[in-house]
Amino acid sequence: MSRPSNMLADGVVVLSPLGWDDVTAHLAGEDAEIVRWLGGAPATPATARAHVRRAIERWADDGPKLSFGIRVDGGAVLAGTIDVDLDPAGDRAGLSYGVYSAYRRRGLATRAVRLAARYLGERGDVRWISIDVDPQNTASVGVARRAGFRFLRHVVDDEGSFDRYELLVRAPVVPAPPPRPRHGRP
Repeated sequence: MSRPSNMLADGVVVLSPLGWDDVTAHLAGEDAEIVRWLGGAPATPATARAHVRRAIERWADDGPKLSFGIRVDGGAVLAGTIDVDLDPAGDRAGLSYGVYSAYRRRGLATRAVRLAARYLGERGDVRWISIDVDPQNTASVGVARRAGFRFLRHVVDDEGSFDRYELLVRAPVVPAPPPRPRHGRP
């Protein structure tokens, strides 16, 4: 199956795979908010390089996790990241995202989520996309809602609790060919 382009743009945001040139910007952009909401520990140069190496390898293997850079200024500046987690057992994918502090409150995360959803629609193998959000992360709740996701349920499991938002993927509409002239008239 052919895959859609892994570079997407909407005129403001460009999504493209993370690469080696992103390590320094990723380290500089990460802050306490990203660490808090996405979990884990603050990145170090070694862990950032390992993250980018895995991202490059996963793109080569088509997943199951695909990491995009959220870029601005025509794709020249890394403003955050968005990860697509493909469920190998089904027709689902999860999204997680973080925008660096200098670029927050500009709608970039919402645009990135919409672009990632478009990418998944173009793939043709994903029917449902979910975003799991800590209910206290009101900015992320807003992103999910503005991107068209609907609240599904509150989940409590052994790792904590979160709200799940879900979106039904709509395959891209292929325009119908123009009508054929009848009776030889244009």
